[in-house]
Amino acid sequence: MSNEKKHLKLGVFIAGTGHHVASWRHPNTQADGSINLTYFQQLAQTAERGKLDMLFLADSLSISHNSHPNILARFEPFTLLASLANVTSKIGLAATASTTYSEPFHIARQFASLDHISQGRIGWNVVTSSIESTAFNFNKDQHLEHGSRYKRAEEFVDVVKGLWDSWEDNALIRNRESGEFFIKEQLHELNHKGEFFNVRGPLNVPRPPQGHPVIIQAGSSESGQDLAAKTAEVIFTAQNNLKDAQLFYKSVKDKALLYDRFPDEISIMPGIFPVIAETEEQAKIKYEELQDLILPSVGLSILSGYLGGIDLTQYSLDSKFEDLQIEHVNGVKSRYELIKKLAESNNLTLRELYKAVAGSRGHHIFIGTPEQLADKLEEWFMNKAADGFNIMPPLLPEGLDIFVDQVVPILQKRDLFRKEYKGDTLRDHLGLSKPANRYSEKSSLQLSKE
Repeated sequence: MSNEKKHLKLGVFIAGTGHHVASWRHPNTQADGSINLTYFQQLAQTAERGKLDMLFLADSLSISHNSHPNILARFEPFTLLASLANVTSKIGLAATASTTYSEPFHIARQFASLDHISQGRIGWNVVTSSIESTAFNFNKDQHLEHGSRYKRAEEFVDVVKGLWDSWEDNALIRNRESGEFFIKEQLHELNHKGEFFNVRGPLNVPRPPQGHPVIIQAGSSESGQDLAAKTAEVIFTAQNNLKDAQLFYKSVKDKALLYDRFPDEISIMPGIFPVIAETEEQAKIKYEELQDLILPSVGLSILSGYLGGIDLTQYSLDSKFEDLQIEHVNGVKSRYELIKKLAESNNLTLRELYKAVAGSRGHHIFIGTPEQLADKLEEWFMNKAADGFNIMPPLLPEGLDIFVDQVVPILQKRDLFRKEYKGDTLRDHLGLSKPANRYSEKSSLQLSKE
């Protein structure tokens, strides 16, 4: 870990036309943005111009007629990241992949390949998949239960890391004179046999440049926090206020100690949904204009997904949260609790709640000027509520342009964020060391004993 002054970590969460559910209807967005390669490449280059740590792509494996437009039609993230790696040279590139509907060998191979293609700039956002209907796309009748999904995920990540270590770093010698392509003693079978997986290995991709691509995790439930404390190096989370963010921050850092990890090995990066304008009043007007574009049917559908699939059309839009009859949630439990608290603490009607959730999907909404946003980021960073932030512009490309051109310079002036990249890999940007190869460690230990 670096002893240099700590700076904010900043990622940008790219979602087609923007994170607001009605962003595609706004005249300042490109309606086909979620499936336009040139557009994504330009966004990546803008983020790199701002010296951001990483660009992040979410993914899901199931849609409905009422899904967010940016989800209904979008690129598969592995393919897109390979293209973005070609037009950038420094910024980290991260994407979501499911541990419930994938196999460890596939995921290990795909992320290792991307890490080579990008020369060490890849991160994997580990998710267990929360949408119950996903099961129907993968030859299953029902979605795996919440606790079982996380048990599977823990074993899945362990297997993937083992496969990434199949080759020791210098195993491929390619000696043309001797005909020796690799050192046989430095290629290893994993031979994993566990509760969910039996995987022999080895992987047919050399060890990634970073050793292991950076592991990201986004669950904030108790199970999610445990998985993150054991395995994650970055945590994306939804926190609505400073106090709750501080409690989450302390909880995860304390859990890391229980698993013999240094707290600084984990960067906690809450999502923030910034509506930015020259004045606070202009920002409020911009936000309300966006909110007015939300169709009630779309807003209710998105909210329903977080509330266990309950049919909200049966209720008056003036209903309160306690009027809703919710029995069981097998999806994103942490997001359900966040929404419940948001509704009850602010006494929101169903109409007010779907507008608050549909726009930002439960993440912290900021409305104000660039200077005020810099103040907010600094406050959370200095008061142990965050190590950085995952910026979620409501409108793209406008929101990213404003953040890079107007907010980043303020943070740089305050010495809260870098002026230039000091390394080449995502691990360099985040101050993370390269993991040792498990087999190299064993070989060194054996040699020392001999």
